Amino acid sequence: MYDEQIIAEVIGTYFVIFAGCGSVAVNKIYGSVTFPGICVVWGFIVMVMVYSVGHISGAHFNPAVPLYIIAQVLASILASGTLCLLFDVTEDSYFGTLPVGSNLQALVFEIIISFLLMFVISGVATDNRAIGELAGIAVGMTILLNVFVAGPVTGASMNPARSIGPAIVMKTYDGLWIYVVGPIIGTILGGFAYNLIRFTEKPLREITRSSSFLRSMSRSVAR
Repeated sequence: MYDEQIIAEVIGTYFVIFAGCGSVAVNKIYGSVTFPGICVVWGFIVMVMVYSVGHISGAHFNPAVPLYIIAQVLASILASGTLCLLFDVTEDSYFGTLPVGSNLQALVFEIIISFLLMFVISGVATDNRAIGELAGIAVGMTILLNVFVAGPVTGASMNPARSIGPAIVMKTYDGLWIYVVGPIIGTILGGFAYNLIRFTEKPLREITRSSSFLRSMSRSVAR
């Protein structure tokens, strides 16, 4: 079973990097995607992969387990290599992450957006009181919003593998430590913060008397 989880994580991460970084490369080379388009691609591809392989591997896409770290970095390298084979990627069309301002500014941004992402993931994917069917949408929209806010400043990594793969393939290591340290600190703090508010006397599903938000909405419409 664990082998299937690792394979699912490799496939999921590969397509997240291929689509997300691919949109960056296409926009820089052809100028046809636009920045809002890049934000949408990142949000949608994460959402799609959460729904596709989340039930197999948990769709972490954010290294927390040693084998997942290896799987995700490998997938990121493979996806980055694929993009370099498909496009004439130069220094100007680099699809990795580089800090635009100071390293401190970039680090703080990465901590904050990684905090938010982990906080949302903890709420919608690890708490049995949450509406599980909406987890992919919530996570994808969080990615989209984070890229909108932090993308122009840091590239909005939120995941060391997202930055490590392109850096290795393109041999561009400027500020790479930011995209390793920032997401790790942010995800730890985000998970800890959610755990502080996780416990209540009654679960949401008991309060709403429904095990599924989507099913309850369907019944309401039917009436």
